[in-house]
Amino acid sequence: MSLTIGEISYTNILPMFYYINREYLKFKGCTFIPKVPAGLNEGMKQGTIDVGGISSFAFGEAAGQYTLMPGLSVSSYGNVGSIFLFSHKPLEKLEGMRIALTSSSATSVHLWKVIAAEFYNMKNIKYTTMAPDPEEMEKNYDAFLLIGDDAIRTFWKNNGRLYCYDLGGLWHDHTGLPMTYAVFAVRKEAVKKKGDVLKTLYKEFLYSKKIALTSHLKEMTAAIQQKHGGNQEFWINYFQSLHYGFQEKEKESLLYYYRLMYKHGYFKKTVQDIDMWLAGNEVQYLF
Repeated sequence: MSLTIGEISYTNILPMFYYINREYLKFKGCTFIPKVPAGLNEGMKQGTIDVGGISSFAFGEAAGQYTLMPGLSVSSYGNVGSIFLFSHKPLEKLEGMRIALTSSSATSVHLWKVIAAEFYNMKNIKYTTMAPDPEEMEKNYDAFLLIGDDAIRTFWKNNGRLYCYDLGGLWHDHTGLPMTYAVFAVRKEAVKKKGDVLKTLYKEFLYSKKIALTSHLKEMTAAIQQKHGGNQEFWINYFQSLHYGFQEKEKESLLYYYRLMYKHGYFKKTVQDIDMWLAGNEVQYLF
């Protein structure tokens, strides 16, 4: 039974994909399809993709349609290092200002919106969503939100010119909780019909995560440095500061994030629970 996996080329999700045995997985019936986040979300909804590392926002928005692989996420306990609000003004003075938001992320955009509304009581910010263009954003807006490699490169170039706020740090400061930016979701139909192949894939994800973050961290970060620049020490620290598990604390925090999504009008219904793939619990502690 074939299994279709949507794969996004974001740096922060690489540990789960970097060392999987693709030839073996293809032999077992897995197909990997490169996708941008919006395409992955749509493919999951339409059923053309069975498994994907999707944004936490997308998982909550489609609550009830997917189940979640335990022990896998992109999270942080504090600073995430790749989701920044850059601002000409101190954060406390952004009420009523114009802020540009990257079109690359739903989770981070809505994370900022609920942080602003819930913790800083900002109700009148003028938001514009646009393709990430740091120069245009800096020139035409009071502040701007970037994620991923765009955020990292802008952070490197900033040199104190702009105020810089890490959204993972802001969330943790106000809640004491981790923040989960991406989860590994599976369509429930695939769980029923493709369980054996799914277990094989899941084992590969766990194995890749383990060695990418331990014995092979220098090898992986050297390749990333060649592609994206920076120095290897930065990339090692970056991956070591992230958290790639998903257990009770991450679940608690994500449900709180979802409650705020509903409270501030970004979800049409509340998310009461997070469906976990029970078969995954048989496997995750093997690594």
